[in-house]
Amino acid sequence: MRRLVSETRVHPAELILPLFVREGATEPAPIGSMPGVMHHTLDSLKRAATEAADAGVGGVMLFGVPLTRDATGSQASSPDGILNLATEALVAEVGDAIVVQTDLCLDEFTDHGHCGVLDSRGAVDNDATLERYIDMALSQAHAGSAMLGLSGMMDGQVDAVRAALDEEGFVETAILAYSAKYASAFYGPFREAVDSQLTGDRRSYQLDPGNRREGMREATLDMSEGADVVMVKPAMSYLDVLADVAAMSDIPVWAYQVSGEYAMIEAAAANGWIDRRRAIEESLVSIRRAGADAVLTYWATEVAGWLK
Repeated sequence: MRRLVSETRVHPAELILPLFVREGATEPAPIGSMPGVMHHTLDSLKRAATEAADAGVGGVMLFGVPLTRDATGSQASSPDGILNLATEALVAEVGDAIVVQTDLCLDEFTDHGHCGVLDSRGAVDNDATLERYIDMALSQAHAGSAMLGLSGMMDGQVDAVRAALDEEGFVETAILAYSAKYASAFYGPFREAVDSQLTGDRRSYQLDPGNRREGMREATLDMSEGADVVMVKPAMSYLDVLADVAAMSDIPVWAYQVSGEYAMIEAAAANGWIDRRRAIEESLVSIRRAGADAVLTYWATEVAGWLK
């Protein structure tokens, strides 16, 4: 009876699995602060994506970890860069069964760890960064990515990338805008996952955690610039923002259950303090209940298996 009258459900197709591929890796290696999450080789990446597709997961979001970095993140747009090579490999392997998406941001590729190009004062240069995002977008589209995850939070990034894609004929390449992306403490384990070189923080371009209306404004701007999907990130500590955006949006709204949210539940469960499966399921239901049409979560494949 409870199942029959449940208002909110989670379906495997509404889950998206983030994956990390590391250049030069000869075997998959665990990420210490994210139990169960791996740095993949190209071969293990394809296996993980195939497993996700077989479980009915809706998509994968790919992050690349390069061997070399520089001030402008040149490897991010190189056809031979790890992210673009991995994208080609996944599209060939599972592109007909699952939506292959790619992270479009410079932080993994810069030697300073910021999401953009720095000016002479050490601040992020918004307009110079947009030019790099355009290069990345075209490289990822050529590699076969079906959806570009614009996560850098630069002003005008959706408009710039959409115009460049359309001009080059990539009119069917979709844009996922990380619109309400907050300067959160819950990204900590992700920094290990991408071997971030960042010192300091990104508060000059990510949103203030105290600002609810700003999340709505950013989502509205991205929608007006041509985003196909808008994102709220993190998920669980910003359910109010997620509900606000979902209530007004006429396009899909997604949420990212970030690394810190994942790590806290895993750590508490490992200590026997909470019921792991129930906590995972409840966390995802809460995000869907707040209005997310889909959720990026590191548990995507495992949860999809439970739901079958």
